[in-house]
Amino acid sequence: MGRPLGILGRCPALLLLLMLLLPPAARGSPQPGPGRGLSRSPPAADTTCKNRPLDLVFIIDSSRSVRPEEFEKVKIFLSEMIDTLDVGEKTTRVAVMNYASTVNVEFPLRTYFDKASMKEAVSHIEPLSAGTMTGLAIQTAMDEVFTEEMGTRPATFNIPKVVIVVTDGRPQDQVQEVSASARTAGIEIYAVGVDRADMQSLRIMASEPLDEHVFYVETYGVIEKLTSKFRETFCAANVCALGTHACEQVCVSDGGSYLCDCYEGYTLSPDKRTCSAVDMCAPGRHECDQVCVSNNGSYVCECYEGYTLNPDKKTCSAMDMCAPGRHDCTQVCLSNDGSYSCDCYEGYTLNPDKKTCSAVDMCAPGRHDCEQVCVRDDLFYTCDCYQGYTLNPDKKTCSRATTSSLVTTEESCKCEAIAALQDSVTSRLEALSTK
Repeated sequence: MGRPLGILGRCPALLLLLMLLLPPAARGSPQPGPGRGLSRSPPAADTTCKNRPLDLVFIIDSSRSVRPEEFEKVKIFLSEMIDTLDVGEKTTRVAVMNYASTVNVEFPLRTYFDKASMKEAVSHIEPLSAGTMTGLAIQTAMDEVFTEEMGTRPATFNIPKVVIVVTDGRPQDQVQEVSASARTAGIEIYAVGVDRADMQSLRIMASEPLDEHVFYVETYGVIEKLTSKFRETFCAANVCALGTHACEQVCVSDGGSYLCDCYEGYTLSPDKRTCSAVDMCAPGRHECDQVCVSNNGSYVCECYEGYTLNPDKKTCSAMDMCAPGRHDCTQVCLSNDGSYSCDCYEGYTLNPDKKTCSAVDMCAPGRHDCEQVCVRDDLFYTCDCYQGYTLNPDKKTCSRATTSSLVTTEESCKCEAIAALQDSVTSRLEALSTK
């Protein structure tokens, strides 16, 4: 052996190549045993980052398929992940859940606000060594960890809720429905599969887009390489995530800088920072049939008086203004394209108020066609004639009355009797006068 080593000693380049090819154990590098890896010194300062504040929950699989030495690798991964985060009460809060057939909340979001305490707690986590109830673990996260009592910040704080599930197997319960419920509740899910993990289950659990939320590594021995991947995901390599920008509404990362943008219905002001509501009622911007009412970056449609908005909330239809209860005409209502006017029955005239009616004087000059006398009868009239005239058959004109030359027998008898009486009286008077 002395001779070969002498050759290597005379060829430093060959010696260096051999050292690189040897496994770490052969190079004399200490290997972490159970618990030892967590005591390694923290990463250099440049590996930490100012990540956006998160409420972050790790859900780690410790079923019987995960061997003890593999579980220690998971704990090292957790420890190194904690090192990359900006941990604190007002920055990122971390919780860890351990699951198999049962679920154990190792520590909730409210417990630790410094890295050292978190890593110490992680170092004492023991595997549960049973089944793989991934759905139960996610449900428990929703029910028992993502609550304000357990340290989750109120929704008004707009702090993202994030879950990272690490598993090496196929769930033994249903994960599709519970994962969908979690995502609907605003929880962003990252699924990390190791070795025998079922990729279809990972895709069912994870949030969209899947290529940014589903990760796979061949063995637990290389799971640590995901640390840098999550660091890129969570770390604020842009001003937008740091929260130090001046955008009023939307910040868009642009390399090492940023641009401001606005929500739909708003437009960027000339200062390139603030936003103003767009006049959605400007010509060509809306679909209202009659009236557009601007409403804080949006709009609603209305109708002119006498029209009603159709179910499509855009077009209008004329109302029947003469329907009972809609008008104030006393006699006749005339509908007129969304409006109305009043009228009166025959024999009545519309008063100056344009609503009520009064009976017409049918015998007023110019209103009748009687030649001599007009006789009013409520809303109608009849014609009559002066004395000595008689009404013609047309019931309108009059003719002078004539004395008939014909004398009836009865009238003739009366005349004769009167004449005889007169003769008798005359004779009597003459006789008396002669005496």
